[in-house]
Amino acid sequence: MPRQYFDALDLTILKALCENARTPYLEIAREYGVSGAAVHQRVQRLLAGNVIIGSHCDVNPATLGFHVSAFVGINVKSGANLNKLVEQIAAIPEITECNIVSGRYDLIVKLNARSNADILEIIRKRLFELDIVSTETMVSFKQPFNRPLPLDANRD
Repeated sequence: MPRQYFDALDLTILKALCENARTPYLEIAREYGVSGAAVHQRVQRLLAGNVIIGSHCDVNPATLGFHVSAFVGINVKSGANLNKLVEQIAAIPEITECNIVSGRYDLIVKLNARSNADILEIIRKRLFELDIVSTETMVSFKQPFNRPLPLDANRD
């Protein structure tokens, strides 16, 4: 996909929605001095152009009893169907993210669990019944930040 360029209104809208996806269009419009309809039309264009690919609600996993987060590097069996494996991994609800990567692993997944014992059970009983050769688990002690991409300007 070719790189897209955005004007100041596009960037204002994207920044506002990245900070809080629930920001009313009228609030964004007032800040930039345009109509709510203009913001609505821009958002529709950004959605249609696959610039905005969704919005979400961040929930603190610990409030739901998921006190441990881990990243699991996965090495896949030779000849395994990667698409099928990803579908099987997606069926494990505690795995909230999956990335196909280069380097030491074939996949890296993010796993949220209630305890270290749950991580072990998920890996041993659910992952290893799949076409997986080995895993390496890295427990996350803390996530100091999680932020959207910088939307400062249309730099090359």
